[in-house]
Amino acid sequence: MNAYQFPGQTRFYKGKVRDVYTIKDEWLVMIASDRISAFDVILPRPIPYKGQVLNQIAAYMLEATRDICPNWLLDVPAPNVSIGQKCEPFKIEMVVRGNLTGHAWRTYASGKRTLCGVALPEGMHENDYFPTPIITPSTKAAAGHDEDISKEEIVAQGLATEADWKILEQYALALFARGKEIAARQGLILVDTKYEFGKYKNAVYLMDEVHTPDSSRYFYADGFEERQANRERQQQLSKEFVREWLIANNFMGKEGQTVPEMNDTWVNTISGRYIELYEKVIGKQFVPEFWDEQKTHDSIVHALNKLG
Repeated sequence: MNAYQFPGQTRFYKGKVRDVYTIKDEWLVMIASDRISAFDVILPRPIPYKGQVLNQIAAYMLEATRDICPNWLLDVPAPNVSIGQKCEPFKIEMVVRGNLTGHAWRTYASGKRTLCGVALPEGMHENDYFPTPIITPSTKAAAGHDEDISKEEIVAQGLATEADWKILEQYALALFARGKEIAARQGLILVDTKYEFGKYKNAVYLMDEVHTPDSSRYFYADGFEERQANRERQQQLSKEFVREWLIANNFMGKEGQTVPEMNDTWVNTISGRYIELYEKVIGKQFVPEFWDEQKTHDSIVHALNKLG
């Protein structure tokens, strides 16, 4: 898809999977493409309906958490498009973890008992629940990988004031609790997730996608305790299956490695899995919509005109 040009457009940014247009330095038009990335590499073929899946899950979750804190979302004029308030972002990601999984488990298994300044209890096993959810922030790197950082370092480096940190912490934990409630109704466990916040008119706003399978990890609740007791691998709902396919085909984003070929069957399989993710996470049937570039453009312009 070619880049659009909108009235009042002041900036355009093409990310790995999203195209972001800044309008009048006041609003953002965020288009979730069907591009898919893993290991910081964009894979060679788009995944039908992936953009719609992620955009609509995010919109659903932002509406379902609006009573907890203000958020950036103003309108969803097309299946894969969100328009929202431009905020001044905090250059940190608020990673909330309910279980000892992923990066936290790898840190723990290496013998360390502190992560981002948070003490980790002794005697835990992979995927065990923490006594209470923990926040393990990371810096948002302009290039390369994000870095772990502690609350103390965030305040010392001026990435957030002490007062702002307290608000970020309160919002992140409340959002995670709501996310767990929504997941539990669907027979899922929200394991960990990340939130991004910014400032608008001196207030803290929630930004970006929320509780989507690209930003969160879910386990199936049915059989969770039994699998833990037997030290078995948990069944998870995320895009991990794409990473596993790449690893099985000798690709982890390292220099000299080649992205394996994606045939039609595999592309359609990934698309089907994303649609399953949508239906499982929010409990509604997915309705595929195909909008051509002109219809998408016109709907965005109409929505921007309504905003002024």
